[in-house]
Amino acid sequence: MTTTAISEIWYTRCPVPTPVGLAAQLGLLDETFRKEGIELKSIIDSPNRDIRQSHFNHTLDWSFRHGGNVPPIRARSEGRKTRLVGITWTDEFQAIITLPGTGIRTTQDLKGRRFGIARRPEGIVDFMRATALKGLVSALSLEGLSHADVEIVDIGLTDSVLDSQEGPSLFGLKRKQAYGEEAAALIRGEVDAIYVKGTAGINVANLIGAIQVAEFGFHPDPNIRINSGSPRVLTVDDLLAEERPDLVTRLIETILRASAWAKAHPEETRRFVARESGATEEQVLAANGPDVHNHLGLGLQPELVAAISHYKDFLRDWGFLASDFDVEAWVDRRPLDQVTIRAAA
Repeated sequence: MTTTAISEIWYTRCPVPTPVGLAAQLGLLDETFRKEGIELKSIIDSPNRDIRQSHFNHTLDWSFRHGGNVPPIRARSEGRKTRLVGITWTDEFQAIITLPGTGIRTTQDLKGRRFGIARRPEGIVDFMRATALKGLVSALSLEGLSHADVEIVDIGLTDSVLDSQEGPSLFGLKRKQAYGEEAAALIRGEVDAIYVKGTAGINVANLIGAIQVAEFGFHPDPNIRINSGSPRVLTVDDLLAEERPDLVTRLIETILRASAWAKAHPEETRRFVARESGATEEQVLAANGPDVHNHLGLGLQPELVAAISHYKDFLRDWGFLASDFDVEAWVDRRPLDQVTIRAAA
């Protein structure tokens, strides 16, 4: 069989805890592909806006992505030819917060109140809105309430997610502070409560002196915890999967090396995650817990695939998808199976 020769591969990952991010920081990804004579190029760090857009719509050939699941699920619903080859579940802080003056102390107090959710312009799928809606629905369901029990208020944003990586308002940083607009609306009294998550959510809640109404990022029911970042997915485009499956196998082997390293180096892993997230180690500890080093694995166990399917259905029901599709048919188990066979041999 003839192997297609390629000289470069594009990749991208979200600025969150992922084994791909860890493998990149450890130099393992570059090492793996350099041995194959292939240059690894970062999509999200490209100065070309059209290339950066592939982080959200998976349009580039010869590419892979590891991160939040809304963009790749949306891309698949639009007919993008991609494969789901691995899933990582790293729980994180998820909460509904308010300010002291609102009088809201419990989830029941949200009844009839204004819940602010940012809405970005049409174009790239509004994954932050989808995340906040799922968080709201999860929190309310724990108290027998639904979204109909609150008034959802749109916080209109004028810039796309790509714009949030450009301009003087960044003050030299790579991206805007997440939840800044939502926090501003809360401070101005335009809304009564908002959703936040992760290290960015911890940071904003601390900054504005917020009150935690509900926290459910570590709830025992996985259907409550499931959201855009719980779990995260590793996807590759069809060309890479079909023409060079050997490289996908090498990729997964490398990611699993990083996962094993993390388990053996908890403190160093927390430091790497902080750097990846643009956060402090203290914020990582608060947002992801002391065992984050044990939750940077990669697999395709039935419960992980079921979690992606559960969230896909939520996105479908709330109008975030172009069309429905079968998650199981999206899964490509061949590379991970090949890694397992090699390890056993």
